[in-house]
Amino acid sequence: MVLRDLIRDVFQTLWAHKLRTTLTMFGIAWGVISIVLMVAAGEGLRVGQAKVSQNFGRDLMIIFAGRTSLQAGGTRAGRRIEFEDTDIDRLMQESPDCQWILPEVGQNDVRIHSNFNASAQEVTGSYPAFAGIRSVAIGEGRFYDWNDVANERRVAFLGTEVKKQLFAGRNAIGETIYLDDIPYKVIGVMKAKDQDSSYDGFDVNKIFVPYPAMHNDFPNKPPAKPHGLDRLLVTPKSVEQHESCKGEILASLGRIHTFDPHDKEAANVWDTIEEAQAFQTMTDGMKYFLGAVGLTTLFLGGLGVMNVMLVAVRERTREIGVRKAVGAQSHNIMMQFFVETVIVVFVSGGLGMGISFGVCKLFNLLPMPQYFAGLLPTWQSGLLSIGLLGLIAVLAAMYPARQAASIDPIEALRYEAGG
Repeated sequence: MVLRDLIRDVFQTLWAHKLRTTLTMFGIAWGVISIVLMVAAGEGLRVGQAKVSQNFGRDLMIIFAGRTSLQAGGTRAGRRIEFEDTDIDRLMQESPDCQWILPEVGQNDVRIHSNFNASAQEVTGSYPAFAGIRSVAIGEGRFYDWNDVANERRVAFLGTEVKKQLFAGRNAIGETIYLDDIPYKVIGVMKAKDQDSSYDGFDVNKIFVPYPAMHNDFPNKPPAKPHGLDRLLVTPKSVEQHESCKGEILASLGRIHTFDPHDKEAANVWDTIEEAQAFQTMTDGMKYFLGAVGLTTLFLGGLGVMNVMLVAVRERTREIGVRKAVGAQSHNIMMQFFVETVIVVFVSGGLGMGISFGVCKLFNLLPMPQYFAGLLPTWQSGLLSIGLLGLIAVLAAMYPARQAASIDPIEALRYEAGG
């Protein structure tokens, strides 16, 4: 049998048994659709959570000073701890696994106005690396740099809501705003972002200025120390080093301020890396659960495909007898059933992939909740489901076909379906 004749016979047979072919294709397509959508939902949850976490900060730990709850170095418990900017150099020297240790101070009682309007927002000061580790993306202009810090320039970078309040639809770059009547030049405006958590307000509602300008123009009020800080922002050199970085900086702070580094009340750490890992474990669990549900559906679909294929081949036992009686070899018969099954698998699998990806695309046109990035299908899940269902279909077709092809043509012709 030449290939052209084989293909013609295959399509004639499939067309002659349209209902059976349709049922088989539906079972395969449904199995593919179910597992692709299940895995896509889990992936959307994982990506959505990661995106929200990145909007707050990248691999970030925020350390707040508190009060001691343990005695250390002969000092009493309950003593107030206050970090200072003079600690930074020593902290960097004693924390080799940390990439950045940044001071941050903020005030929310600064009088703010432009030539067009007044506002009441948080003013915060730090160093240029703040923009990167806190995911403050630049929409217009630039963020302050180390030259601004070194020259103690009065420059300001505005959150998107601050820009709307002070300038409405006008251009803000190069304009002057007044912080407690002190002129600051606007050098940039941030890009709008979603933020689900904060320690002192959302970034879109802030004005960012270099730390020296903040320290000089808006000094701490007693009883706070002149060089006191609201918090420290710390990032490790890598995610793998974050525990060692945290241990090093707490030990160094304990030596500087005489408290037990294990005293969580003295130095409270908001570890966003640890939170992200815990949330990822949860989302991975949900992803695996959804995948397991999809595999169960796939298995049930596979049983349906197997039943249809077994019945289909047995019903064609007499056809096999006729083919053998006119000279067909067993391998020719096996090849025809194999090609039929492969065509059905590929066509129905392709339809299932197309439908599932189309459903995902249409669904993603809808507005999504904050922690969900939509249905994100993967080719791997679709190909895996096609492969598994294809294997089931091929085995379910080839086993009875092999048995039927191996019996005597006379016995095959006598076979009655269901007998």
